[in-house]
Order: sequence, then structure tokens, then C-alpha cells
Amino acid sequence: MTRRSEALAFALAILAAGSACWVGALPLGVETQVADSRARWSALSPEQRARAASRAQAWDALPPAERARQRGRYQAWRALDEGQRAQLRAAAQAFAGLPAEEQARLRTLYDHLDASQQRGWELGPGLGADWPRLQPLFAYVPVDERAALLTLLRQSDATQRDDLAALAQRIPPQERAAFLRALLRIEPARRGEWLHQRRNQ
Repeated sequence: MTRRSEALAFALAILAAGSACWVGALPLGVETQVADSRARWSALSPEQRARAASRAQAWDALPPAERARQRGRYQAWRALDEGQRAQLRAAAQAFAGLPAEEQARLRTLYDHLDASQQRGWELGPGLGADWPRLQPLFAYVPVDERAALLTLLRQSDATQRDDLAALAQRIPPQERAAFLRALLRIEPARRGEWLHQRRNQ
């Protein structure tokens, strides 16, 4: 049993025992998560608990890089709105209905995309299609600016993304950080006009 499996077994034992003494010492957000986890665990049947433990062991057996990849995909999924998730569910259904040879061909095409393009598709269908043109501008931003820039991209319409893509090809690498900081300062209602003016300068 790996160290993580032992830790998981210990955590499950605490949840199963209903140990409330640990919860009071935790920050409020974590306390709520632990209480929710305890409630979900208590509601599981013995068979469901066994399956959960088996999935945890399978997860532990994955190489760290694969766990990081799957964690990233899950976080990307959670960041999508319900409309984007519905689009992806429909696409998955359509994919499942394709002949095996066509599925294999499409998987091969995806596998041959570079990592940056694959991550772009994880941003959802709209941004994924535009990502190859936007990537030079947004691929290398400081960690503390990523969430704000991703929100900005998700709020942008197709015209704004087209302006950004054109600007991505023209703005020198050493000026991109300053451009993005300026873009973040623009009110969302004025952003389209500002981008259009910058594109036409």
C-alpha cells in the first residue's frame, strides 16, 4: 500500500468513525468540505465503498504526470459553464456513435496536437477553436493573472477574440505582458471598442 493509500485509508477511517473532534480545528471552508465528504461516505453502501477504495488504489497506481494531466482536465471541465458542458456531452455522444475506425482516426489527430493545443481545447469548444491564434498572447502569463485573463477570454465574443488573435501576431513578446495588464484594466463594456482601436492602429 502506498503512502497516499495509507493516508486515504486513515481519512476514510476518520470519516467512517464520524470523528467530529477533528472538524472543529479546521478552517471553515475545509470543515464544510470534510463534513460533506463524511456525509457522502456514510451514505454509500459497502459495495460502493469498496468500489471507491478500488478507484483510489487505481488512481495511486497512475504515474504522477498522468494524475496531473487528469486533474487538469477535471479542473478545466469544472470551469466550463453548463452550456459548454452540454455541447461537450453532445459531442461525446456523437463521437461514441462513430465507427471504431473513425474514432481511432480522430484520437490520432488529437494525440498529434502539441500540448498547448490540447490544453486550448480543454478551455471549451469556443475558446478551443480560437486557441491556436490566441496562444502566442496568453500561453505564458504569470500564475496570479491567469484566472482574470481566462475570465476575460470567456467573456469575449468572437469579434473580440478575432481582434485579440490579430494583435497576438503583431505585439512583440516583450510588450505582451504590458498589453495584457492594460487589457485587464479596461471595463468589459468598453473592451470591444478598445481592442478594435488597438487592432486598427
